[in-house]
Amino acid sequence: MQVSDELSEFHKKLESENLGPLWSSIHQLNTIEPKAKPIPYLWKKELIQKNLEIAEDLLEVGNGADRRAVFLINPGMRDLNPHGWGGATQTLYAAVQAVKPGEIAPSHRHTTTAIRFIMQGEGAEGRVNGEKNKFEPGDYLITPTWTWHDHTNNGQETVLWMDCLDVPFTLFMNVCFTEFYPEKQQVLTVPDNYSSKRFNGGMVRPINQRKPSIAPLGRYKWEQTKKSLDGLSELEPDSSDGYAVEYINPTTGKDANNRIGARMQKLPPKFHGIAHRHVHSSVYHAFKGKGYTIMNGVRFDWSEGDFFAVPSWTWHEHVNISESEDAILFSTNDLPIMDAFDFEREEEYSANNGFQEVTEVFKPLL
Repeated sequence: MQVSDELSEFHKKLESENLGPLWSSIHQLNTIEPKAKPIPYLWKKELIQKNLEIAEDLLEVGNGADRRAVFLINPGMRDLNPHGWGGATQTLYAAVQAVKPGEIAPSHRHTTTAIRFIMQGEGAEGRVNGEKNKFEPGDYLITPTWTWHDHTNNGQETVLWMDCLDVPFTLFMNVCFTEFYPEKQQVLTVPDNYSSKRFNGGMVRPINQRKPSIAPLGRYKWEQTKKSLDGLSELEPDSSDGYAVEYINPTTGKDANNRIGARMQKLPPKFHGIAHRHVHSSVYHAFKGKGYTIMNGVRFDWSEGDFFAVPSWTWHEHVNISESEDAILFSTNDLPIMDAFDFEREEEYSANNGFQEVTEVFKPLL
């Protein structure tokens, strides 16, 4: 619309009075399609680990530091990040946490919901609401909202895992509460690995677990996830995601963690997925293998240990560059939130047989 000098002055007057003109803002408030603040981005394993090693020398967990973790900040989120809480996407915080042998990360609980994915190292374990579970590489563990949790490392090597929390979401909604346990570690109320033993049969459940529960299963073992992927691999892969499974709550069939979804996917050798986009955003961790993901025409090369963010409504396609080895990607997403409000929508890329044209190759910080 044409803006006269008088109308422009009127706009300034409204702004000075903490008011706004809908007629000039309606297309920013009601967009034709989503316009994500976060941008497609990739963080290299080497950069994260280099900084974690510095933190290991400077911080002792349990003595002045509740957690030793380096979190991912999406460059597109910097103007929304005045207090330093980070954000890999507009709803998902992601970090890599390091716990050295003998350390105890003190017990606390918070409104934000959390997941852990064990990247490397043996000997760590965690307590959640009175249950202790071991941590092994490839395991997926959940810490639902307002559950006590602490971690320790009884092994001989530093253990690294991915944290993902809905911090940006809970802070924006102004609903975040935190409480600290009176002791470093919480009291155990059930036998070790209790939920894993109860649900060891896979797609069966104990008869006294018919009622929905927020966290009936706290640890999803890598060996069982791998078995599921191997079974799928005898069939045709999904055209976009290869062989992919998602972690579910065995008492409800819904996502294992009620506000953060998680998936594991296998890209077979030479797999090149068809591009698609969806409203939910995702944070990926390359667990095994190497390849690249094209996002909105930009190629992001990843290898084992790297992380990358796929913002809302971003065209993306995954490629495994190996001719003989599978690539394994773990990812978290905000799909449970999108489903709760009926926001989710998905679209396949129709041009060029479903493949994007690469216009640029991303150069990561090292």
